[in-house]
Amino acid sequence: MSMLKIAKLFTAIFGAAVVATGAASAAAAAPAKPGIVLVHGGFVDGSGWEGVYKILSKDGYDVTIVQNPTISLADDVAVTKRAIAAQKKPVVLVGHSYGGVVVTEAGNDDKVAGLVYIAAFAPDKGESVDSLIKNPPPGAPVPPILPPQDGFLMLDKTKFAASFAADVKPETAAFMANSQVPWGVAALGGAVSEPAWKSKPSWYLVATDDKMIPPPAQRNMSKRAGAVVTETPGSHAVYVSNTKAVAALIKKAAEKVAVAAQ
Repeated sequence: MSMLKIAKLFTAIFGAAVVATGAASAAAAAPAKPGIVLVHGGFVDGSGWEGVYKILSKDGYDVTIVQNPTISLADDVAVTKRAIAAQKKPVVLVGHSYGGVVVTEAGNDDKVAGLVYIAAFAPDKGESVDSLIKNPPPGAPVPPILPPQDGFLMLDKTKFAASFAADVKPETAAFMANSQVPWGVAALGGAVSEPAWKSKPSWYLVATDDKMIPPPAQRNMSKRAGAVVTETPGSHAVYVSNTKAVAALIKKAAEKVAVAAQ
């Protein structure tokens, strides 16, 4: 073998080794992605998170979707904590609507590294959905909640789309209206013992066209929590209609949490 061929062989071997070593070092330097737990709100179930789940999963996140019974806050917190425990990494806990109350309480779990609120309630100590909606500001939209039946609430199906999912495809909004999960009156009265946002970093997405939780109320709660706020046009079902914006905020939170953990 000529000296020229030997030189080329050594270059190929050692060059490849250097590239491989560099790639391994870069992988080692990249912060580990946290797990993500998604919590739904009242009147709906976890299936609404499908679009967000697909985006996050494609980007390499381990995502768990909680299926809360929404009968009582204590039960929903217990179910959510089981989902957190099943994750093998620190968790970014995400709540929509009433799910914000659940994550505010469940987020005190040591495994939770950050909270994300999507058009959600972010109560303080001793607050509940009942107390937060008790005195709506003048002119605020009134959700079409029907009188309780056997201790559960439902939205008027004929008004569901306009109030909850105005920017969702009509066929999807109709399905959501007809597949409502009865929301326990007891869950609305469940008060937070200690808000996790006081000790954990938080992010908040304000849906500016929301007819269920008025945007000014969302802004007030997010400011009080010291959350990093993003605003985007969207109905209360923004997690269904604008999955990219919702997933982008969750990823932003996850990236910050991962860097902080290094």
